Amino acid sequence: MLGVVLAALFTTTFAAEAPGTMRLDYFHTGNDRTEMFSFDRVVIEPLPWPGNPNRNVDDTNFGKYYFEVRDKGSNKLLYSRGFASIYGEWETTDEAKEINRTFAESLRFPAPNAPVQIILKKRDAQNAFREIWKTDVDPKDMFVDTSKPAVDAGALIALEKNGDPAQKVDFLILADGYTAADKPKCEKDGRRLMEILYATEPFKTRRKDFNTWLLCPPSPESGISRPSTGVHRQTAIGATYDAFGSERYVLTFDNKKFREVASFAPYEFVEILVNGNTYGGGGIFGLYSTVAADSLWAPYIFVHEFGHHFAGLADEYYTSEAPVNLPHVEPWEANVTALLDPPNLKWKDLVAPGTPIPTPWRKAEFEAMQKDIQARRREIRKQNRPESEMDALFKEEKANEERLLGSDKYAGKVGAFQGANYDPKLYYRPMENCIMFTRTDYFCDVCKRAIEKVVDLYVK
Repeated sequence: MLGVVLAALFTTTFAAEAPGTMRLDYFHTGNDRTEMFSFDRVVIEPLPWPGNPNRNVDDTNFGKYYFEVRDKGSNKLLYSRGFASIYGEWETTDEAKEINRTFAESLRFPAPNAPVQIILKKRDAQNAFREIWKTDVDPKDMFVDTSKPAVDAGALIALEKNGDPAQKVDFLILADGYTAADKPKCEKDGRRLMEILYATEPFKTRRKDFNTWLLCPPSPESGISRPSTGVHRQTAIGATYDAFGSERYVLTFDNKKFREVASFAPYEFVEILVNGNTYGGGGIFGLYSTVAADSLWAPYIFVHEFGHHFAGLADEYYTSEAPVNLPHVEPWEANVTALLDPPNLKWKDLVAPGTPIPTPWRKAEFEAMQKDIQARRREIRKQNRPESEMDALFKEEKANEERLLGSDKYAGKVGAFQGANYDPKLYYRPMENCIMFTRTDYFCDVCKRAIEKVVDLYVK
């Protein structure tokens, strides 16, 4: 049956001339001071390359990392993309100061016809990309794995198809923690979250530029792991709460499971939809984002985390606990700044004349309110009280935030508001409120522009 489905996709969904999809799997090892890379394998995924052949070179300048695929003979640039990674986030944690860890990662690109060199780069202290690793790939090497992954990905469901994958952004909703019996719920959850995304600008306006796909691979039992409460489960994708010790942070560290299941859909971006109601999610640029489907706050979490994944947007909040330690340099993310050079603010073209930089706001009042909320939040989790109590607290918080942030002199205007990127003083955000700052339901003007830039990378 799976072969029939794949054959149909090859003949009806993709352009006949689309190349294969090649994936380089590798290991990323190190700590907060050193890192190294080692080759794992090269595979040809089951489906053709879904990308736009006219948009193979990334011109967005987004991402902590960046990779190039160059023809080995001529050195011609064939493909490039910026991205972030779990390792790139982990190396900023306290744990990375104490131990080494290894993370499996992958680079996907159109299968070449001749030998290529893969060059991996990382930003230095001046935000310039510097080469940190390279390896050669010969598509005719006998060890290039062309076998079909032995996983049950479930049937590929086209939630909304607006055209040839090569001419659209292909967005995959990939479920985890759903049993075979949960499949109707999986599809219902997927459609509900899809509509929430496309009700939010600029995704609403650009909806026709997307294809949205759904895979519901069956898991042995419902739900995912939550180690802080002693719950451990084997699931189709391996998603888990408590990533990096943060109880609300949901990631999968099983890159092989994730990649093999996802390979049965055309995709550039992935939302891992986990079956559960505990508040949680996560998002890493160019890798995936996650959301707990049944949380009362799933609409906010989904859109917020997808902002990280899709456009590399930074967190603009700074009063919540975050398990990272960031250097004080100008961030590469489009929506936060260290304001090291105020006259050349990176979104200065959106600032109205007469708006002061930095831009005043009721920061002290906001921080006092947040201090109380965070203390009550910790107590709820410490006592393992019902999720409904956390939901009630967040409702109270949202109402207070909207009252305070919507009444300032510069509310709704672009400026440089102190407090962002997990720090109350060193970083600034573009507008007083945004879904990257609070649990509101809209992106600020700077975030919208960054999202549009990524859409254009795939469809223009």
